[in-house]
Amino acid sequence: MNSSLSISTLDRSPLHARCTVTGVEPPARAPEWRQWLEEIGFMPGEQVELMSRSAFGGDALVVRVGRSTFALRRAEAACILIESSV
Repeated sequence: MNSSLSISTLDRSPLHARCTVTGVEPPARAPEWRQWLEEIGFMPGEQVELMSRSAFGGDALVVRVGRSTFALRRAEAACILIESSV
């Protein structure tokens, strides 16, 4: 069975889809986010999963990278480039 890869950002990932981090691209207004996100584990090749979104369009996302779980804002998760099998 052939599968194709889908490239996106973590904030757009479906819930509970296992994805692979391909990079971090911070916004121009916050270049320090790259170092911070990489320090907490969002490195190319790491497995990542969007665990939950806050209700009613809230800003918080719960994500798992490796064996750690974090709460990120949507803007932070949008910096994390991912690929997933579809």
